[in-house]
Amino acid sequence: MQRSIPRLMIAAPSSGGGKTTVTCGLLQAFINRGIETISFKCGPDYIDPMFHTEVLGLKSRNLDLFFTDMQTTNNLICKNAKGFDLAVIEGVMGYYDGLAGISTDASSYDLAKKTKTPVVLLIDCKGKSVSVLAEIKGFLELRPDSNIKGVLLNRLNAMFYPDLKKLIEMELGIEVFGYVPQRQDVSLESRHLGLVTAKEIGNLRNILNCLAEQMEESVDLDGLLKLANSAKSIVCEVKECIPGNWRIDELTHIQEDKVRIGVAMDQAFCFYYQDNLDLFTELGAEIVPFSPLEDKTLPSNLHGLLFGGGYPELYLEKLSSNKSLLKEIKQAISNGIPCLAECGGFMYLHEWIQDRDGKQASMVGSIKGVSYPTDKLGRFGYITLTANRDNLFCKKGKIIRGHEFHYWDSTNTGDCFHAQKPLRKRQWDCMIAEGNLVAGYPHLHYYSNPYFAHNYIKACIKYKKEGEYIAK
Repeated sequence: MQRSIPRLMIAAPSSGGGKTTVTCGLLQAFINRGIETISFKCGPDYIDPMFHTEVLGLKSRNLDLFFTDMQTTNNLICKNAKGFDLAVIEGVMGYYDGLAGISTDASSYDLAKKTKTPVVLLIDCKGKSVSVLAEIKGFLELRPDSNIKGVLLNRLNAMFYPDLKKLIEMELGIEVFGYVPQRQDVSLESRHLGLVTAKEIGNLRNILNCLAEQMEESVDLDGLLKLANSAKSIVCEVKECIPGNWRIDELTHIQEDKVRIGVAMDQAFCFYYQDNLDLFTELGAEIVPFSPLEDKTLPSNLHGLLFGGGYPELYLEKLSSNKSLLKEIKQAISNGIPCLAECGGFMYLHEWIQDRDGKQASMVGSIKGVSYPTDKLGRFGYITLTANRDNLFCKKGKIIRGHEFHYWDSTNTGDCFHAQKPLRKRQWDCMIAEGNLVAGYPHLHYYSNPYFAHNYIKACIKYKKEGEYIAK
């Protein structure tokens, strides 16, 4: 069926061009106007959606054409944008930057083209004047179906804006929707290749309000709304939460058996794809958050555990000193509770995590070995994972897609799955999958193979029926 969803994408020529700051400012400005707004992030990023969530008061989602095919992506847009007046999509990296750095596949451009979303290109004007026109012209002409319908000028002096706007519109025939001046008081600090998490910025609410005021002053918000309303309808399936190749009748019995999954959620463990958690819920699970930093015991009556990524290395002393919870988690895993751990969660389940000074902090101990720091980003980017043998999630030979991004490594990375970089020769074995435990550095996207989530929930149901784990 066809669904009309007003939407636009904010993209840029490169990372670090101010996409997140401007996107958050626009979201806040639209919210302040009383417009029911939802947001998405192109690509596998966890942190940018956290900032969107702080603005909207509801979860932002990711859209990624490496993880999901075009139809599933459209379905996710339709499902999550239902009932909203406007959807704003933040691009990833440079507009045309896609798989392996040599393709436009899974790029912002690819997503805009396949979802028929109009694009506003955010141009960094610091240290430039007429040269900005050459930059914009290149992006408009590299692909005839660029979908770029307008530009925003970032880090531009207000006095120069009228002249530059006139030049761009006269020579390139593309609309300029406004400018954003350089302001140190509303910048969002960087860590590694991403931002600090939203919870770490104490004055974030003040920053967002200042950004919204700036957008009202110097950006044509009415023009952006008009552009968003010009977006063509999206074709989506009736059962929007289920990919087309996933048989719905196989899920019926699962939805009848409710299970409780304990999910580690705090400043140390905060990297989750909301669609992954939604999929668990749709399969009949109740998500039960707990904090490895603050809680002394696990929630009661759990049938599964999930430890996502984050920054456990920043909280080693506090995590290590929570001895009662560490002991309880280890006992629960020993008792057979299905457990999935990714990246930071994988580190947490080790016997030890080593800090950059060489000091080791004791952790859960369900995984033998030490997680230790390296001097560089060890593995970065998309991967396709193929099971080397049968495991909790799947049979040998089945695949799921994900990505890696970590500065820590391990003396025990596992070999249950084989990882392959797209469009590259680099490959390696990784992940531990022993009985009820699946853990490793890769972040998984369940919609790339929903049967992984299906099988995990089935294992939780079996565990529930054979003997509940009850926190002491």
